[in-house]
Amino acid sequence: MRGLNWVLAVLIVLLQYPLWLGKGSWLKVWDLQRQITEQRAANQVLAARNAQLAAEVNDLKTGYGAIEARARYELGMIRKDEIFFQVMEPAANPPMTRETEP
Repeated sequence: MRGLNWVLAVLIVLLQYPLWLGKGSWLKVWDLQRQITEQRAANQVLAARNAQLAAEVNDLKTGYGAIEARARYELGMIRKDEIFFQVMEPAANPPMTRETEP
């Protein structure tokens, strides 16, 4: 009877091994679920970025306001009827000239 108990215990352990540690085990399923959750979060961030870029492309295709804003800020362009003023900060140490030398 004791031998039969050991045989049954070994069979139960052998049947449980694939469930917990085998190819399709619970541990691997939990790990894959964690990876899926992380990937979905990353996909949401990328989808939001793609939506923002798509809106910007649409705005550039249809509206001149976005093109004008990019030209102004990135290229420094001005309109025909505008006056451009460039304000320069004075230098901290003005260069020495011949008249001011001792």
